[in-house]
Order: sequence, then structure tokens, then C-alpha cells
Amino acid sequence: MNRRDLLKTGVVAGAAISLPSAVAAAPRKGTARDRALFRLAKRELDRAGDVIWKKDIVGIADFGVHSSERRFHFVNLDREEVQSFHVSHGTGSDPEHDGWLNRYSNVEGSNATSRGAYITWEWYVGRYGTSVRLGGLDPTNDAALRRYIVMHRAKYAEKSHIERWGRLGRSNGCFAMGEDDFRIALLNLSGGRLLYADSLGWSENSPELLQPDDPSTLQRYAPGSY
Repeated sequence: MNRRDLLKTGVVAGAAISLPSAVAAAPRKGTARDRALFRLAKRELDRAGDVIWKKDIVGIADFGVHSSERRFHFVNLDREEVQSFHVSHGTGSDPEHDGWLNRYSNVEGSNATSRGAYITWEWYVGRYGTSVRLGGLDPTNDAALRRYIVMHRAKYAEKSHIERWGRLGRSNGCFAMGEDDFRIALLNLSGGRLLYADSLGWSENSPELLQPDDPSTLQRYAPGSY
């Protein structure tokens, strides 16, 4: 399903979505990583265009850092702030179960994480309780709906799992979060917003950050198959 089809379909949540808010200028405060995330969020919103219904908050999952780190960033363009949370990646992306994502896949049955831009759709109740459907917007993740790639809560994505094992558990390719973090995601990232996943490698203590519009960024930090 391409971006034009997604825009026409609108799915269930479309009728309830308000007009997108204006995108603010880059924040004057915050860390270098926050400013880089802000630029990346703006770039991906521009790339997605009218497919995205609400443009106030963008989710960016940075799978280039270890799963023990808070690598799922909620970039609030209206408030000019970034909140960061834990998120799991797929078993097929980390067969060694060492906490590092080392390959992406868009193939059904791979149980791997897919790289690219997603639109968040409506809530539904599934295996993990209330979850958020996702639509893949790029060739690298356009099988998300068929693969049932969603956002959901999971016990293996809790901070206590890191404290015991030094890493999060793995999903079947979904964006799994702890109970409290997922509750925030339900309120702030569902309903027609943008979620972007890539291996940026932007740790909180990164010595330097590449510009998100540098065309070499994706190739440098995104190994594996797609």
C-alpha cells in the first residue's frame, strides 16, 4: 500500500482526526541530540506530506543504540521538547539476543523490525490488550499491516527487565513498550501521527551527531537487509 492509497483510505481514525498543527521552528534549548531529532522529525513530516493527519508530535525509534537505552523519542514540535522511552525490537533483528538490532526485514514471518516511516492508526484490543495499528509508508515497511506490526505494551519491555537482564526482551517486530510508557504513547502518538524507525546511533552521550539530511547517515547506521 503506497502513500496515495493510505491517504485515500484514511482507515477508521480518519474521520476523528483534527487538522494538523503548524510545525514550529527548531528548539533553542535542549541537547544536540534533541535538536538533531527535531530536524529529523521535520524532514520526515515534509517527506510524508498530507498522509500524516496530526503533525504536533513525531515518534522516532533509534534502533542504532542498545535496547537498554531510552531510544524511542517523542518529539513535540509544538512544545519544542523531547521525551524518551524504552522500546523493544524484533527477534528476527536480534537473533543473538544481545540487545542490538543488526538487521531489518519487511518479510512476513521474519519477526524482524522494519525500517522507515509509519502512520499511527486507531486503537484496538488484541493479544497484548489495547494496541495501535500502524501503516508502513515506505517500501522497507509497507507490509506492516499484513505483518500485524503494531505498538503495544509488554512485560519484557519494562525497565525491570533491563535491571535483571541488561536488555529488553524482543517482540515479533512490533514496537513494544512498558505499561506506563505505552499509556503515554496511546495519548500522544496514536491517531494519524508519524512514527519513524531507523538506526541513527544517537546515544545520549554520542560524541557527535550527523545531520539528519546527510544522505550518508542512513547507510552508515543501517546495516542488514531490508
